[in-house]
Amino acid sequence: MAAAAVVAVALVAALTYSGAAATRALSDPGALTRWALPLAKSIHNLSAAAVIGALVFAVGILPPRLRRPGRGRTGAQDDGGGEHPAFTRTLTLAAGAAIAWTVSAVAVLVLSFSDIAGQPLSADPSFTSALVGYMTDISTGRAWLAVTISAAIVATLVFGVRSVGELAGTLALAVVGGLVPLALIGHSAGGDDHYGAVNSIGLHLIGVCLWVGGIIVLAVISGTLGSKDITAVVLRRFSALAVFSFFLVFLSGLVNASIRITSLSQLATPYGSLVVFKALATLLLGLIGFMHRQWIIPQLGSKPAARVLWQLVTVELLIMGAVSGVAVALARTAPPKPETAPVDASPARILTGYELPPELTDGRWFTEWRFDWLWVAIVLTAATTYLLGMIKLYRRGDSWPVLRGVSWLVGLAALSYVTSGAPAVYGMVLFSAHMVGHMALTMVVPLFLVLGAPVTLALKALSPRPDGSRGAREWILWLVHSKYAAFITHPLVAAANFAGSIIIFYYTPIFGFALREHVGHELMNVHFLITGYLFVLSMIGQDPVPRRAPYPLRLILLFATMAFHAFFGVALTSSTSLIQASWFGNMGRAWGPDAMADQQIGGAVMWGIGEIPTLCVAIGVAYMWSRSDARETKRNDRAADRNNDADLAAYNDMFARLARQDARLVPPGGPRPAAPADSGPEPAPAPTTDETSRIQGETR
Repeated sequence: MAAAAVVAVALVAALTYSGAAATRALSDPGALTRWALPLAKSIHNLSAAAVIGALVFAVGILPPRLRRPGRGRTGAQDDGGGEHPAFTRTLTLAAGAAIAWTVSAVAVLVLSFSDIAGQPLSADPSFTSALVGYMTDISTGRAWLAVTISAAIVATLVFGVRSVGELAGTLALAVVGGLVPLALIGHSAGGDDHYGAVNSIGLHLIGVCLWVGGIIVLAVISGTLGSKDITAVVLRRFSALAVFSFFLVFLSGLVNASIRITSLSQLATPYGSLVVFKALATLLLGLIGFMHRQWIIPQLGSKPAARVLWQLVTVELLIMGAVSGVAVALARTAPPKPETAPVDASPARILTGYELPPELTDGRWFTEWRFDWLWVAIVLTAATTYLLGMIKLYRRGDSWPVLRGVSWLVGLAALSYVTSGAPAVYGMVLFSAHMVGHMALTMVVPLFLVLGAPVTLALKALSPRPDGSRGAREWILWLVHSKYAAFITHPLVAAANFAGSIIIFYYTPIFGFALREHVGHELMNVHFLITGYLFVLSMIGQDPVPRRAPYPLRLILLFATMAFHAFFGVALTSSTSLIQASWFGNMGRAWGPDAMADQQIGGAVMWGIGEIPTLCVAIGVAYMWSRSDARETKRNDRAADRNNDADLAAYNDMFARLARQDARLVPPGGPRPAAPADSGPEPAPAPTTDETSRIQGETR
């Protein structure tokens, strides 16, 4: 309640300071809308963070059930003690917060229309009909409608599901349906670096929800954790998540502010002052988190440390409340740099949101960059966690091949180049550059990432959890053994997806969606990367998968995909129809080949770049095949040494017995079959006629 009061005070103070709630000279929506809209957004933000934080705790931090000693299969514990009180209270918090999230989203939807239209709230039919048009035709209205629907579905699911897997699906819906639409409308499409701003806002929202939501959950469940050991475990788990969230929030906030503030003098403006306040408060929260991790949690067994812990949690919650109020006011404050497109925008600026880059030369393949902050965050996180896993193994005395680590880092560096370097910059204006990025994402980057064997490293470095909760290791094992993984990693499915999705992508409106919409662009990158990774994994991967194809089938699939790439590349090279002509044909380029010639170059690029990595994978399959045969031969030799060639002796004895049996069946005076050289002693003389009949009967 104190934190809620701080939110209200900070919100009113920031709105008054920035003038965001002042009366407008034109199209004023009224005092009710001007003050109620920021308040509704504050409630929406905090309730959404509480829902996501509670679901994260339920899915990956808290044990779902009580543990009773001495009854499990291992002789230590089992989970027959009923639902854990902290888990129950966490889901109760999620249910209540989801209701508040849904109601506040509806309020923001209606109030945002009143604010944009400059009309006070009214029950007039014209207001209602215009509101419907706002929800169906305007991007902001559609986004808030999507958030409202997602919040309502999440609220329904939280009341009805209890298993960890179902809660994980609910968490995914809350993040995708509740945060992605807000990121897409958080920056004007006419502003500079729209894609960078959208990605930084999205990362910022994720970090805030994990951090603020986690602190809210800790405050709510503080009296239900039980023993000090469980409290310490829960705090350590959340502390690791909070460290990640701190860097995500702080760095994404700096990126977002740098797009809107272009000089130090602009920090003196109301917008700049609120940004400085947020940055300093975030650093203070990081300092408190450092105190938690270094001093409080290791001494949690003492009463003074426990008291200081919850006092610091309370202080964190109050500071976060103040920052949350200021953040809402900041979103309603005009930045120093206007977020509008220039009046005389070029065709490239209208289509892509960026000015046309300079003519592509050999040198500019390495000097032109436009950072995609989503992939920058993914690459940094993947590199850091991989290196931490290697360090943990080395400290434990286990070994890990250095070349695997080098391969992983090379693959991440290539991923950064493809998503933020020249292939990304020029891929929006040149089909050939786009094809370079496509083939690199599907063939070059996955080749290095698969050789890094990240799943094997994670399973070695992470320890299993004994309390019944699911950590990263448990979720990885669940995914590896799931039916979905068995389907998508099947060699035939991976090959069909790898080859067939190319035709579906380029000869349907999906390609146009990926060019025009930011979500489509990022989904395109994800799809190319995952399909290539799964295909290479099924061919030469060392990580565990449900099913491996025999080596001859792998080579057949590789050569089939190689032929398909060659066929598709030749088709593009000889085509006279321009793919996405409304995009590549209207770019207004005064340099480089025309759109049709550039598309033909793209076909040649696909043919050339696709064949070389495929040939490398084929060589890898052949090498693994030869090593497998060599290992099988050595295994058989070691077995023969242990049992004195028992298998060979049994094999020879079988032929000897067959030879003796044949000799007994030969009639008197008939020809005798020649015995093998190693068939043993000379067979006995031919039996008499009566003895032959008896032997034949026994044989039958």
